[in-house]
Amino acid sequence: MTSPRFWLGVDTGGTFTDFVLLGEGIERIHKVLSTPSAPEEAIFQGIREMGLEEALGSGRLAIIHGTTVATNAALEGKGARTLFITNEGLEDVLLIGRQTRAELYNLTPTRDDAVIQADDILGIAGRLNADGQEIVPLDEAAIEQLVARVRAVRPEAIAISLLFSYLNPEHEQRLHAALADCAGFVCHSAEVLPIAGEYERGLATWLNAWLGPKVADYLDRLGRGASPAPVSIMQSGGGTLALDAAAGRAVNLLLSGPAGGLNAARAIGEALDEPRLMTFDMGGTSTDVALLDHGFRLTLEGHIGRWPVAVPMVDMHTIGAGGGSLAAVDAAGMLHVGPTSAGADPGPACYGRGGTGVTVTDANLVLGHLPDDLQLGGGLPLSRAASEHALAALAKQLGTSPEHAARGVIDLANEHMAQALRVISIQKGFDPADFMLLCFGGAGGLHVCALAEMLGIPRALVPRNSGVLSAQGLVRAPRQRELIQALPTETDTESLNALASTLIMQAHEAMQTEEGGALDPAALEQQVMLDVCYAGQSFPLSVPWQGDIAAAEAHFHQLHEQRYGHRLQAPVARVNLRARLSLRETLPDAPAGRVTAPGPVRTSQVAGLGPVPVRGRDSLPVDEPLNGPLIVTEAVATTFVSPGWQLLRLVSDHLLVTRIQ
Repeated sequence: MTSPRFWLGVDTGGTFTDFVLLGEGIERIHKVLSTPSAPEEAIFQGIREMGLEEALGSGRLAIIHGTTVATNAALEGKGARTLFITNEGLEDVLLIGRQTRAELYNLTPTRDDAVIQADDILGIAGRLNADGQEIVPLDEAAIEQLVARVRAVRPEAIAISLLFSYLNPEHEQRLHAALADCAGFVCHSAEVLPIAGEYERGLATWLNAWLGPKVADYLDRLGRGASPAPVSIMQSGGGTLALDAAAGRAVNLLLSGPAGGLNAARAIGEALDEPRLMTFDMGGTSTDVALLDHGFRLTLEGHIGRWPVAVPMVDMHTIGAGGGSLAAVDAAGMLHVGPTSAGADPGPACYGRGGTGVTVTDANLVLGHLPDDLQLGGGLPLSRAASEHALAALAKQLGTSPEHAARGVIDLANEHMAQALRVISIQKGFDPADFMLLCFGGAGGLHVCALAEMLGIPRALVPRNSGVLSAQGLVRAPRQRELIQALPTETDTESLNALASTLIMQAHEAMQTEEGGALDPAALEQQVMLDVCYAGQSFPLSVPWQGDIAAAEAHFHQLHEQRYGHRLQAPVARVNLRARLSLRETLPDAPAGRVTAPGPVRTSQVAGLGPVPVRGRDSLPVDEPLNGPLIVTEAVATTFVSPGWQLLRLVSDHLLVTRIQ
């Protein structure tokens, strides 16, 4: 097979699909409008527009992709008909859940339409005890009866989750083998998520099966269209997986796209010696926020929509506030922004594609934060007249002027994003002022000063090519396998070290199979984490495992006090062991940013400020501070520097914004 000479990061968002190409001393960026009904169409359109068809066909192009197919299917409830197989007597576990309520004090709550139907849950006799020992055999006759019942239903997918299978997967494996030809997609919990917690483990397995056929179908279409080029898929944990392996792990792709941006943010922080970052990625449909403290954190407590998802994923908070978020007035006359989005079709009113509702982008355009002559994504002209028409209708509903309505839309969107940033910082024991705010996404730079001001953060960074930073992070993401194993009640140093070695070996074998040959030991990085909690608690914290139980427990006490404000004089329970193996590929460096002559002076009429200078990013001098107000434009992003803030273009070509008042 021809070795790749070009690497293409592709991030599919709700509004735009972003591309970053790296190789042979070049770096190119590109955007096209997404095609939600068939995401691969936008990908191949971008490849054609970038002139990469020959490199694709010759196998000299490698594609690294962050996909939202699993996320969108989960949020929209559009999974496959799935049968859930569990122990007899436990058929109601997924239906009961944790009995938590979204509205705790609502005496008449409304229940969402249940996606998991009781008729799609089947029980079978056979039981293991808490040590993984068989106490009720799994009878062959019972298996045959189950197969007959499943064949009568003809499901698209099957999920198998039995008690204590994380300690002994034999029963699940037998059922998997017996049911393998009864549906197009079959999985069992011991391979999806081998941890304690019947509800979380069972739900993760069900989600994997429920989303699996749609994800596998999409990846098959993408793989066939890209052949012979190799395709890797970003996982929720921040590393990539070969396309063939990813097709069976849909639940691990739920934060596929956003994880790419955190990879890039981490690399930027390391290069600038800024290990403590708060990031917000504001795209067209949503905003993702995260906290990086010497690397990003993984969590087993993530959520997608209404469901807890216990697979390892980047610790991130997502809200429905993006450039395309729609503003609306409710029956009480109150203004709301999001979570509904105008999407890519028709998009905001200013796109001129038939949209009539007011979005955050329309408000930024009318207020002058986006210059009238700007072309989004490098080629999409904006219609100020369409935005003004939409805002006039919204202002009439609110009984105010279009300018005040636009300001209200921006203020409300900012408050939503600031609150999301508080959730991942203040609510977890961190002071935002101790971090640098790093923004990306096409709309991030328009709001960075306002958010930093609201949170008391004195410095912010707008990275080079911030509008496509997630795609840039995909290009440099490591190939990665992360394995997790629940621990028995009694463990000691020797057993933990033995299990850590086994997990690392299993990850190495899996990656070696994906790579089709031997792996370079010098390019491999490994990390082992121990999940621990106080005895009786339900939610563990992760600490590094370095072969010393006392050191791990001391680290846990310190982390618990930082997170929750106290530590307990209580025994520490060891819950899970996690092993991560990463393979970093050596890629060529991106070329340095260029500096061009300033060119003619442009201005944008900004509401409340008058004419504000507009500068192209490449025309900014290096290491010469410029005071706001100022608007900086580039092909894939726009930055609005508020009064009282100072902009500095660094040698690294990132923009540093500092509070001066």
